[in-house]
Amino acid sequence: MKTPAITYLGLGSNEGKKFDYLQNAVYAVHKKIGRILLISPVYTTPAWGFEGNPFLNACIKVETYFGPETLLHKLQAIEHSYGRVRKTGGYANRTLDLDILLYEDTILQTPKLQVPHPRIAERRFVLQPLADIADEVTLPKTRKTISELLAKTSDKSDIRRTSKALDRPSTLLPPINFLAIEGNIGAGKTSLAQMISHDFNAKLITERYKDNPFLPKFYKNRSRYAFPLEMSFLADRYQQMLEDTAQFDLFNDFAVSDYDVYKSLIFARVTLQEEEKQLYKKLFGIMYKNLPKPDLYVYLYQNTERLLQNIKKRGRSYEQSIPPDYLESIQKGYLEFIKNQHFFKVKIIDISELDFVARREDYLYLLETISAFYGRDSHKSPKT
Repeated sequence: MKTPAITYLGLGSNEGKKFDYLQNAVYAVHKKIGRILLISPVYTTPAWGFEGNPFLNACIKVETYFGPETLLHKLQAIEHSYGRVRKTGGYANRTLDLDILLYEDTILQTPKLQVPHPRIAERRFVLQPLADIADEVTLPKTRKTISELLAKTSDKSDIRRTSKALDRPSTLLPPINFLAIEGNIGAGKTSLAQMISHDFNAKLITERYKDNPFLPKFYKNRSRYAFPLEMSFLADRYQQMLEDTAQFDLFNDFAVSDYDVYKSLIFARVTLQEEEKQLYKKLFGIMYKNLPKPDLYVYLYQNTERLLQNIKKRGRSYEQSIPPDYLESIQKGYLEFIKNQHFFKVKIIDISELDFVARREDYLYLLETISAFYGRDSHKSPKT
């Protein structure tokens, strides 16, 4: 999964309830585009380039997984939702104006979008709030910092800082020491664990499937390689969990993993012959009792059709021949385990109609669902 990019956005309004428009835009960016890291003060500024009402202007620093073109489309949709009507032939009063000022070190010029914004250095109403949150950030090509551009700008407009501050929205998770994200092959558990780890300063524990030499062989000849595959996974998971959960990093708030060790037994029940299964179960029982159990176990449920689409999309060659009945057997094993386990709290979330990577609203929905479930039951003991 790609890492998020840092972008700086300019916000402006000079019609109607101007401050409310800016605040609503901040909420909409948080919901639809990405995590808001910083918000500048709000300034009153004169109209620039035309005779019009005074503006309120601000800038925000945002972390997003969307590229510049997609970001532009989403910003224009937010503008439209708050009554912005784009007109040709010059500047005009507007309820809401959202501009991409900077996007990492990207330099982009298309008929619809230029990044960095081509008139940053000419506009004090952009430079002043941008300098408040990005004074040492350099403008690509010029390699001058925003504070340097502000000091040298020819725009001498009278802009004044207001007393009102925009609220920065945030999404919180309740205090969880160890969160396990589980799901079938292709459910998206690693992506969700990575996003949560990044956004909430959590120690990330991901399964080391890429280093397993038996995995490609297993998909070609299951009966031959099932036992060595499951044994190697069991040993790797056991060692990794012991090492990574022995003590939490001083710089991390909690741990999030994209698997729970019990998945070893779920897969073994599907892939192994009866004699192998009994031996495996004995070894698993000895090892499992020594491992920490998650405070919350989240199972991402996706229907088989979506799983197959995801597997095809991510393009791992050795997975492309996985049959639907194998995925259904694994799904059944997980659900049977969840039904009968008594060690920790479990939340099943059906994400068959969601895409939390492409739609931030879906990601926030998952966070809110996890938070509501764990927060509601945090005073209760796991079922016995």
